[in-house]
Amino acid sequence: MSSGAPYHGAVDSADDPRDGPGVQATGVQELQALAVELRRMNGEINRLVHAFAHAQGLHATDVQALGAILDSDTPLTPGRLREHLGLTSGAVTACLDRLERAGHIRRARESSDRRVVHLYYESGARSAARSFFMPLAEAAAGARAASGPQELEAALRFLARMNGELSRMQVPRR
Repeated sequence: MSSGAPYHGAVDSADDPRDGPGVQATGVQELQALAVELRRMNGEINRLVHAFAHAQGLHATDVQALGAILDSDTPLTPGRLREHLGLTSGAVTACLDRLERAGHIRRARESSDRRVVHLYYESGARSAARSFFMPLAEAAAGARAASGPQELEAALRFLARMNGELSRMQVPRR
């Protein structure tokens, strides 16, 4: 179950005095195994992201920006993207310049307030990303096919909760 990687999570097995030693150890082992699997998955996805960035002449941060623009429920502004990525204004401007030159995004000024700029993912760029990341989609489909509906629902609930927790974390600005 363990890969031998050290676990540095914030888990104190003495948090709940009602838990016996066996329950505490099992909880810590599960958390360690979960941390290992999340790191492994993050590493594999990062490997794909770096390959896509290289193939497109971009930086890995540019691909993070593309993901944020794609996943946003409403059009992002450069300021909101800066906050999301934890970058300086200058770094976000350079990133957006690269993405725009490469044809991945377009900037559009709001008609009601010309100072407001919204960022949009270009449809042609979506096709390029879709074809490059098809192996990731196929891997997800394979894992889904090997899972029952309740297992998948539980995984989706867990990932949504995990993303919610992570989004509330304060990270130092660059």
